[in-house]
Amino acid sequence: MINYKLKELGADFLLLLVAIAWGSTFFVVQAAVNETPVYTFLFWRFFIAAIFMIFISWKQLRYFNKKVLKAGVLLGACMFMGYAFQTFALTYTYSSTVGFITGLNVIVVPFIAYILFKHKASIFSLLGAMIAAIGLYFLTLNSEIGFGLGEGYAFICAIMFALHIVFTGYYSTKHNIYLLVCIQFVTVAVGSLVGGFVLEGTLTPPHVDTLFINSIVITVLFATIFAFWVQTAMQRFTTAAKTAIIFTMEPVSAGLFGYWFANEILTPSQVGGAMLILSGMLIAELGSYFLERYRTKQRSL
Repeated sequence: MINYKLKELGADFLLLLVAIAWGSTFFVVQAAVNETPVYTFLFWRFFIAAIFMIFISWKQLRYFNKKVLKAGVLLGACMFMGYAFQTFALTYTYSSTVGFITGLNVIVVPFIAYILFKHKASIFSLLGAMIAAIGLYFLTLNSEIGFGLGEGYAFICAIMFALHIVFTGYYSTKHNIYLLVCIQFVTVAVGSLVGGFVLEGTLTPPHVDTLFINSIVITVLFATIFAFWVQTAMQRFTTAAKTAIIFTMEPVSAGLFGYWFANEILTPSQVGGAMLILSGMLIAELGSYFLERYRTKQRSL
């Protein structure tokens, strides 16, 4: 039990690094998509990542079968639909509104995990999720939040990302993680290929300059290969609910990196929101730890 708890703590720490990796690349991606259409950028990001993962996973191909293919395609479809609806949402409403609603997957995940797989979240995870959601509101505070088409797309995006987290936790214990990640990348690349031609008319970047090359290299290595492999590997040792809470640190790290390296301003409400998110994560982490210690002590009496 102690060894498993240590694995869980280690997994949660590595998932925190994933959230930081995503947040640290946010302003780089933002600058890149100002010049490059979104689906074109997504295609090259995931196409190149898929090529790298195919080489990395070459020796794992002996484990390939229909079941891992279906699981990988399902995960990739959830991931791509999340990106797609997020993109649609951004064309109808504010980015801060989309960020807040997307982050609400932290509340949705425990319910989906229970509905699909009867996985019950601890009271500390639920409390931490609620506090993190409040923190997200202050972090992305915008007085224009409404219930229009953009908000609807953003909510679907939140559902897709929540499904991705829940399904990753389930399938990562049943299939080869290298193949799961590889198939996901191929699926997102194919979806972006179709989206690029249908909505943008091309997959050729307007400017293959230093900004585009650097953003592709950074996102492929850190925000894609490293991040999704670690997520898939580490969710075997923790819960989907805690993973969702940990991932709320992505906008926090994005704000901090933007403040340090892009001269962006952090308002008092954003700082307060970041502190609430951190508090929610600590409540979920420490609460589950002390609860397990209490149960172990009770069993030994």
